[in-house]
Amino acid sequence: MIRTALALMLSATPALATQEYILPTLFDVARVAPGDVLNIRADPNGSAPVIGTLAPDATGIEVVEERRGWGRVNTGEGSGWVSLRFLDYRTDVWEEDALPAGWQCFGTEPFWTVIPQGDQLVTAMPGLPDDTRPLRAVRSTGVFRDPTRAVTAPGMTLTSTPQLCSDGMSDRLFGLQALVVIEGEEGTTLLSGCCSIQPAGQP
Repeated sequence: MIRTALALMLSATPALATQEYILPTLFDVARVAPGDVLNIRADPNGSAPVIGTLAPDATGIEVVEERRGWGRVNTGEGSGWVSLRFLDYRTDVWEEDALPAGWQCFGTEPFWTVIPQGDQLVTAMPGLPDDTRPLRAVRSTGVFRDPTRAVTAPGMTLTSTPQLCSDGMSDRLFGLQALVVIEGEEGTTLLSGCCSIQPAGQP
C-alpha cells in the first residue's frame, strides 16, 4: 500500500520530468509551407504589426524570451516576436562544458568583444591590439541544458548567465549577461555586456 502510494506520488511530480530547454537557445522554423514565411511581430500577438520575416527553412534562430506561446527574436536593429507553434527547439545547443558554435560576448563603454577561436580566446577593443589567450576551460552548472557558463583563460574569467540584456546601442535584446575580469600589466579590468549564440548570417 505504501509502495503504491509512493509510486503514484513520484509519477505525478512535475520536477521529475525532463526539462525541454532553458532560454536562450536555438530553434528551427517548422510547419511553414514552402513559399510562405514566418512573421516576426512587434508584440506577442497575432494582430501586432509585422516587422520582419523568417524563411520556411530558417535554422539556428536564437530565442531569448518566451511569453504566452511567443518567442522573442532579434531582427535588424530591434527585436520582435514569433509564434512558438512554428519553431522546434534544437537539442544540440548546450552541451556539457562546451560553448555553442555562434557564442560571442560584447559590450560598450568601452566597446569590446570576446570570441573563442579554436583553442584561443580573443578579446578585441578599438585602437588596441587583439588580446589572445589560450582557452583554459569552459564550465557549466551540470543542470540539463542550462546556458550558464564560466570561461577561463590565463588571467581572464568570463561568466555568462541567462538574463535579458541590452547592448545599449540598439533595440535588440540578448538572453545572456556577461561579466569579464581581465588581469593585465596595468591592473585588473572589469567589463560587462551581453552574449549571443546566434549563428553568423542569421537575422
